[in-house]
Amino acid sequence: MLAQPRPNTAVNDEHLDLGRLGNFIGFRLRRIQNQLSSAFTGTSIEHGLRPGEFSALAVISANPGLSQAKLAREVGLDKSAAVAVVDDLERLHFAERQRSPGDRRRHALYTTAGGEAALEKMFATLATVERDVLNVLGPHDLQILSGLLDRVYDSCFRK
Repeated sequence: MLAQPRPNTAVNDEHLDLGRLGNFIGFRLRRIQNQLSSAFTGTSIEHGLRPGEFSALAVISANPGLSQAKLAREVGLDKSAAVAVVDDLERLHFAERQRSPGDRRRHALYTTAGGEAALEKMFATLATVERDVLNVLGPHDLQILSGLLDRVYDSCFRK
C-alpha cells in the first residue's frame, strides 16, 4: 500500500524533505561527493583517467616510493584492483614502478613529469569545483569542516 500524503503539506520542488535520510550523515556526504565528482569527472576523462585513478595518482605524488599495498589501502581498493590502476597510470606515462631499494620483492611507485603536469591541471579544476560548491562557507567554517572530516576519516581508515 502506498503511503498517503499528509494533509495540508505541500511538496516544495526547491527543497524536498529528506525525511529520515536527513538524519544520516553518510547519505548527505555521498550526495555532496556525487555532486563534486560529477563536476570534476570531465577533466579526469580528458587526461584518460577513470574514476579513482586521479586519487591514486595524487596519493603516489604525495608519497614517493609508496608500495602498491599501501596505495590500495589508502584509496580503498583491493590489491588486484590497485595493480590494474597502476598499470593504467604507467600506460599513460603518469606513474612508474621501480624496484624498492629496501625490499626487492616490492615495487616503489613514483609519478612522472607528465603525471605531475596532469595533476596540476586537475587540482586547479578541483579547486574551482570545490570553490563553486563550498562558497556558502566562510574560512572559519571550512576550517571546522576540514577538522571534523579529518577526525571522521581517521576513525574510518586510520585505526
